[in-house]
Amino acid sequence: MAIATTNPSTGELIREFDALNDRQVREALERATAAFEDFRLTTFAQRSRWMHRAGEILDEEAQELGELATLEMGKTITAAVAEVRKSAAGCRYYAEQAERMLADESWPIEGDAVFTRYEPLGPVLAVMPWNFPYWQVFRFAAPALMAGNVGLLKHASNVPQVALAIEDVLRRAGFPDGVFQTLLVPSSAVEGLIEDERVRAVTLTGSEGAGRQVGAAAGRSIKTSVLELGGSDAFIVMPSADLDDAVNNAVASRLLNNGQSCINAKRFVVHDDVAGEFTRLFVERMEALRTGDPTDSGTDLGPLSSAEAVDTLDQQVRDTEAAGGRVLAGGKPLGGPGFYYPPTVITDIPDGSPAHREEFFGPVALLWRAADIDEAIRIANDSRFGLGGSAWTRDREEQLRFVNEVETGMMYINKMTTSTPEVPFGGAKDSGYGRELAEFGTRAFVNAKTVWISEQR
Repeated sequence: MAIATTNPSTGELIREFDALNDRQVREALERATAAFEDFRLTTFAQRSRWMHRAGEILDEEAQELGELATLEMGKTITAAVAEVRKSAAGCRYYAEQAERMLADESWPIEGDAVFTRYEPLGPVLAVMPWNFPYWQVFRFAAPALMAGNVGLLKHASNVPQVALAIEDVLRRAGFPDGVFQTLLVPSSAVEGLIEDERVRAVTLTGSEGAGRQVGAAAGRSIKTSVLELGGSDAFIVMPSADLDDAVNNAVASRLLNNGQSCINAKRFVVHDDVAGEFTRLFVERMEALRTGDPTDSGTDLGPLSSAEAVDTLDQQVRDTEAAGGRVLAGGKPLGGPGFYYPPTVITDIPDGSPAHREEFFGPVALLWRAADIDEAIRIANDSRFGLGGSAWTRDREEQLRFVNEVETGMMYINKMTTSTPEVPFGGAKDSGYGRELAEFGTRAFVNAKTVWISEQR
């Protein structure tokens, strides 16, 4: 089977790689197992030095690495370079903070020494998506490697050059052979990798369907798993909000990464008192965006990742419209080469339609009106997903209600949902389980070993 790079802005096949065969996969697992035996004994100082160097390489080569992401999955070059630099910052953060986060934790037992020691598990399989091809990997790899684990990357099959570049960056940073390996294998190989006794844990960022398969395989093998799955985040706007700020953030959040992010705002829930003005401004600014060549720094919106992605999104829009939804902007694929879909706004969302029950992975905004805060919270919670969400209000009581009552793993007030190394990241309901980043990232794949040393009396 070939693992291929296709340029989504042109549809052109750029490069193909042969998938690893069974023997090559076995050899990679053996290297990982052997590497772990030595790597687990390295000091935080050694690992920190290598991780700092990885961050330096990412910063030094941000332009070239960013161009690879733009070529393979279509994000704008400005966003791609920014993603590489964000990954560099993540490396520095864990290089500096991991030792503190994983220090022995004492428990108050009089007369005895009792503590928890955090020890690495071993080879961890990371099944990663194409939409943030650097950041998704480094937000796993930086804390996992700093904890003393070794990594096996099964990246999305449409970003093989990025996957190989990440392995190369970590190798050149000084990490020993076998500590981080890219496995160019198809998705069909994942279950077998999870079942292999040499793999001790698995993390997945991906679709709900992939999460069910990976979680089930990990459960059968009694292995730790972290799942970060889809999202259909609510973006709630109340009358006291700074409307101009809310609209600007609504556009930025919906079109982040060409609309292909789990934590994009997707469902916009606006109070009746400001819905008319919000809608007018929102549609106006969405229609003013420039769609085109992602290598052009003046482009606001690049292509979707594949022709299939365009077809899926277009079908969802057409089915929602057929059910009674009203398209206010966009709504049809753009012609010409490449996989382009315009900024789109749909309102009057019918219950049971795709817009009501599914995640839209592309630049389509779904707009609801709410009569009051109770209805806004009800609409926000009327989803099987629960990754993130945001609410825009200056009213302190409203802020507290949104924080307490919206069912989600993350809730941002007067700020669009984001991810940063300093803050835990993860969802609820069908958006997955477990947490990444902050201390959760370093402790995701460790054995929390209780140690009790009793004094001789």
